[in-house]
Amino acid sequence: MKKYISYYRVSTAKQGISGLGLEAQKAAVRSFLKCEDCIEAEYTEVESGKKNDRSELKAAIAHAKATGSTLVIAKLDRLSRNAGFIFALKDSGVDFVCADMPDANTLTIGIFAVLAQHERELISQRTKAALKAKKAKGHILGTPANLTREARLKGIEVRKRNAQNSKENKQAVHFILAEKEKGKSFRQIVDKLNGLGYLTSKGKRFGVSSVYKLYKKATLKAEA
Repeated sequence: MKKYISYYRVSTAKQGISGLGLEAQKAAVRSFLKCEDCIEAEYTEVESGKKNDRSELKAAIAHAKATGSTLVIAKLDRLSRNAGFIFALKDSGVDFVCADMPDANTLTIGIFAVLAQHERELISQRTKAALKAKKAKGHILGTPANLTREARLKGIEVRKRNAQNSKENKQAVHFILAEKEKGKSFRQIVDKLNGLGYLTSKGKRFGVSSVYKLYKKATLKAEA
Protein backbone atom coordinates (compact mmCIF):
# COMPACT_ATOMS: atom_id res chain seq x y z
CA MET A 1 0.00 0.00 0.00
CA LYS A 2 1.29 3.44 -0.96
CA LYS A 3 2.14 5.57 2.07
CA TYR A 4 1.50 9.29 2.49
CA ILE A 5 2.72 12.08 4.76
CA SER A 6 0.02 14.71 5.13
CA TYR A 7 0.75 18.40 5.68
CA TYR A 8 -1.75 20.98 6.92
CA ARG A 9 -1.32 24.70 7.49
CA VAL A 10 -3.48 27.19 9.35
CA SER A 11 -2.76 30.91 9.44
CA THR A 12 -3.39 31.66 13.11
CA ALA A 13 -2.87 30.06 16.50
CA LYS A 14 -6.61 30.37 17.10
CA GLN A 15 -7.33 28.21 14.07
CA GLY A 16 -4.74 25.69 15.20
CA ILE A 17 -6.32 25.33 18.64
CA SER A 18 -9.96 25.38 17.55
CA GLY A 19 -9.50 23.19 14.50
CA LEU A 20 -11.14 25.79 12.24
CA GLY A 21 -9.82 25.18 8.75
CA LEU A 22 -7.69 22.29 9.96
CA GLU A 23 -10.54 19.77 10.10
CA ALA A 24 -11.65 20.79 6.62
CA GLN A 25 -8.15 20.15 5.29
CA LYS A 26 -7.98 16.75 6.96
CA ALA A 27 -11.38 15.81 5.57
CA ALA A 28 -10.30 16.88 2.06
CA VAL A 29 -7.15 14.73 2.24
CA ARG A 30 -9.00 11.69 3.56
CA SER A 31 -11.67 12.06 0.89
CA PHE A 32 -9.02 12.36 -1.82
CA LEU A 33 -6.96 9.37 -0.65
CA LYS A 34 -10.05 7.29 0.22
CA CYS A 35 -8.14 5.69 3.09
CA GLU A 36 -6.78 6.47 6.55
CA ASP A 37 -4.35 3.62 7.13
CA CYS A 38 -2.22 4.87 4.24
CA ILE A 39 -1.44 8.14 6.09
CA GLU A 40 1.82 7.39 7.87
CA ALA A 41 2.16 10.73 9.68
CA GLU A 42 0.56 14.16 9.87
CA TYR A 43 2.27 17.53 10.26
CA THR A 44 0.44 20.75 11.11
CA GLU A 45 1.93 24.23 10.67
CA VAL A 46 0.62 27.39 12.28
CA GLU A 47 2.17 30.10 10.17
CA SER A 48 1.33 33.10 8.01
CA GLY A 49 1.25 32.48 4.26
CA LYS A 50 3.67 35.39 3.77
CA LYS A 51 6.42 33.63 5.73
CA ASN A 52 8.46 30.78 4.35
CA ASP A 53 10.32 29.35 7.34
CA ARG A 54 8.10 26.29 7.67
CA SER A 55 9.69 23.93 10.21
CA GLU A 56 6.79 21.46 10.10
CA LEU A 57 6.80 21.35 6.30
CA LYS A 58 10.55 20.75 6.31
CA ALA A 59 10.02 17.90 8.78
CA ALA A 60 7.24 16.47 6.61
CA ILE A 61 9.47 16.59 3.51
CA ALA A 62 12.34 14.92 5.38
CA HIS A 63 9.98 12.20 6.67
CA ALA A 64 8.58 11.58 3.20
CA LYS A 65 12.07 11.43 1.70
CA ALA A 66 13.34 9.02 4.35
CA THR A 67 10.40 6.63 3.99
CA GLY A 68 9.75 6.99 0.27
CA SER A 69 6.27 8.32 1.03
CA THR A 70 4.28 10.88 -0.93
CA LEU A 71 3.63 14.30 0.56
CA VAL A 72 -0.08 15.18 0.33
CA ILE A 73 -1.69 18.57 0.98
CA ALA A 74 -5.34 19.61 0.93
CA LYS A 75 -4.88 22.80 -1.10
CA LEU A 76 -2.03 23.99 -3.27
CA ASP A 77 -2.06 27.45 -1.67
CA ARG A 78 -1.34 25.84 1.72
CA LEU A 79 2.31 25.54 0.67
CA SER A 80 3.53 29.03 -0.10
CA ARG A 81 3.13 32.05 -2.34
CA ASN A 82 6.90 32.17 -2.71
CA ALA A 83 8.17 30.73 -5.99
CA GLY A 84 11.62 29.89 -4.66
CA PHE A 85 10.13 27.89 -1.82
CA ILE A 86 7.98 25.74 -4.11
CA PHE A 87 10.88 25.21 -6.49
CA ALA A 88 12.96 24.01 -3.53
CA LEU A 89 10.23 21.49 -2.71
CA LYS A 90 10.17 20.37 -6.31
CA ASP A 91 13.95 19.96 -6.40
CA SER A 92 13.96 17.91 -3.17
CA GLY A 93 12.87 14.87 -5.17
CA VAL A 94 9.90 14.15 -2.90
CA ASP A 95 6.69 13.10 -4.63
CA PHE A 96 3.78 15.34 -3.73
CA VAL A 97 0.13 15.54 -4.60
CA CYS A 98 -2.56 18.18 -4.03
CA ALA A 99 -6.06 17.00 -3.13
CA ASP A 100 -7.68 19.99 -4.85
CA MET A 101 -5.57 19.71 -8.03
CA PRO A 102 -4.49 16.09 -8.53
CA ASP A 103 -3.29 16.84 -12.08
CA ALA A 104 -0.72 19.37 -10.82
CA ASN A 105 2.86 18.34 -11.63
CA THR A 106 6.33 19.86 -11.46
CA LEU A 107 5.57 22.09 -14.47
CA THR A 108 2.18 23.42 -13.42
CA ILE A 109 3.10 23.92 -9.77
CA GLY A 110 6.14 25.92 -10.81
CA ILE A 111 4.07 28.14 -13.08
CA PHE A 112 1.49 28.59 -10.33
CA ALA A 113 4.20 29.68 -7.90
CA VAL A 114 5.63 32.23 -10.35
CA LEU A 115 2.18 33.68 -11.09
CA ALA A 116 1.21 33.83 -7.40
CA GLN A 117 4.41 35.59 -6.38
CA HIS A 118 4.23 37.98 -9.33
CA GLU A 119 0.65 38.87 -8.40
CA ARG A 120 1.60 39.52 -4.77
CA GLU A 121 4.47 41.79 -5.85
CA LEU A 122 2.23 43.74 -8.25
CA ILE A 123 -0.43 44.25 -5.57
CA SER A 124 2.21 45.54 -3.18
CA GLN A 125 3.65 47.92 -5.77
CA ARG A 126 0.23 49.27 -6.77
CA THR A 127 -0.79 49.76 -3.14
CA LYS A 128 2.38 51.68 -2.30
CA ALA A 129 2.06 53.84 -5.41
CA ALA A 130 -1.59 54.65 -4.69
CA LEU A 131 -0.89 55.56 -1.06
CA LYS A 132 2.04 57.76 -2.09
CA ALA A 133 -0.12 59.58 -4.64
CA LYS A 134 -2.90 60.14 -2.10
CA LYS A 135 -0.48 61.43 0.49
CA ALA A 136 1.03 63.82 -2.06
CA LYS A 137 -2.47 65.27 -2.63
CA GLY A 138 -2.89 65.93 1.08
CA HIS A 139 -5.15 63.00 1.95
CA ILE A 140 -4.95 61.68 5.51
CA LEU A 141 -4.34 57.96 5.24
CA GLY A 142 -5.67 55.23 7.48
CA THR A 143 -8.83 57.03 8.57
CA PRO A 144 -11.95 54.91 7.84
CA ALA A 145 -14.12 57.61 9.44
CA ASN A 146 -13.48 59.77 6.35
CA LEU A 147 -15.46 57.26 4.29
CA THR A 148 -19.25 57.03 4.23
CA ARG A 149 -20.87 53.77 5.31
CA GLU A 150 -22.02 53.18 1.73
CA ALA A 151 -18.48 53.65 0.38
CA ARG A 152 -17.03 51.24 2.95
CA LEU A 153 -19.61 48.55 2.15
CA LYS A 154 -19.02 49.00 -1.57
CA GLY A 155 -15.24 48.69 -1.05
CA ILE A 156 -15.68 45.47 0.91
CA GLU A 157 -17.88 44.00 -1.81
CA VAL A 158 -15.41 44.94 -4.55
CA ARG A 159 -12.51 43.37 -2.63
CA LYS A 160 -14.45 40.16 -2.08
CA ARG A 161 -15.39 39.97 -5.75
CA ASN A 162 -11.86 40.67 -6.94
CA ALA A 163 -10.41 38.06 -4.56
CA GLN A 164 -12.84 35.45 -5.82
CA ASN A 165 -12.10 36.18 -9.45
CA SER A 166 -8.33 36.17 -8.76
CA LYS A 167 -8.57 32.74 -7.10
CA GLU A 168 -10.70 31.40 -9.95
CA ASN A 169 -8.23 32.69 -12.52
CA LYS A 170 -5.35 30.89 -10.76
CA GLN A 171 -7.30 27.65 -10.72
CA ALA A 172 -8.30 28.18 -14.36
CA VAL A 173 -4.61 28.50 -15.31
CA HIS A 174 -3.88 25.16 -13.63
CA PHE A 175 -6.79 23.56 -15.39
CA ILE A 176 -5.79 24.95 -18.80
CA LEU A 177 -2.18 23.75 -18.46
CA ALA A 178 -3.23 20.30 -17.30
CA GLU A 179 -5.75 19.92 -20.13
CA LYS A 180 -3.25 21.08 -22.78
CA GLU A 181 -0.80 18.45 -21.54
CA LYS A 182 -3.54 15.89 -22.20
CA GLY A 183 -3.75 17.14 -25.79
CA LYS A 184 -7.10 18.94 -25.45
CA SER A 185 -7.94 21.79 -27.82
CA PHE A 186 -8.63 25.30 -26.61
CA ARG A 187 -12.29 24.90 -27.62
CA GLN A 188 -12.59 21.74 -25.50
CA ILE A 189 -10.95 23.54 -22.57
CA VAL A 190 -13.32 26.51 -22.95
CA ASP A 191 -16.34 24.21 -22.85
CA LYS A 192 -15.05 22.48 -19.70
CA LEU A 193 -14.21 25.73 -17.90
CA ASN A 194 -17.64 27.21 -18.62
CA GLY A 195 -19.31 23.91 -17.70
CA LEU A 196 -17.57 24.01 -14.31
CA GLY A 197 -18.72 27.59 -13.72
CA TYR A 198 -15.34 29.36 -13.96
CA LEU A 199 -15.41 33.08 -14.77
CA THR A 200 -12.80 35.48 -16.11
CA SER A 201 -11.38 38.29 -13.94
CA LYS A 202 -14.16 40.49 -15.37
CA GLY A 203 -16.83 38.03 -14.27
CA LYS A 204 -17.60 36.78 -17.79
CA ARG A 205 -17.65 33.32 -19.35
CA PHE A 206 -14.43 32.09 -20.94
CA GLY A 207 -13.83 32.21 -24.67
CA VAL A 208 -11.09 30.73 -26.84
CA SER A 209 -9.27 34.08 -26.90
CA SER A 210 -9.24 34.51 -23.10
CA VAL A 211 -8.10 30.91 -22.53
CA TYR A 212 -5.34 31.28 -25.13
CA LYS A 213 -4.12 34.51 -23.49
CA LEU A 214 -3.95 32.86 -20.05
CA TYR A 215 -2.08 29.89 -21.51
CA LYS A 216 0.45 32.04 -23.37
CA LYS A 217 1.02 34.29 -20.35
CA ALA A 218 1.63 31.28 -18.07
CA THR A 219 4.00 29.51 -20.47
CA LEU A 220 5.96 32.67 -21.26
CA LYS A 221 6.52 33.33 -17.52
CA ALA A 222 7.69 29.75 -17.06
CA GLU A 223 10.20 30.09 -19.90
CA ALA A 224 11.52 33.47 -18.70
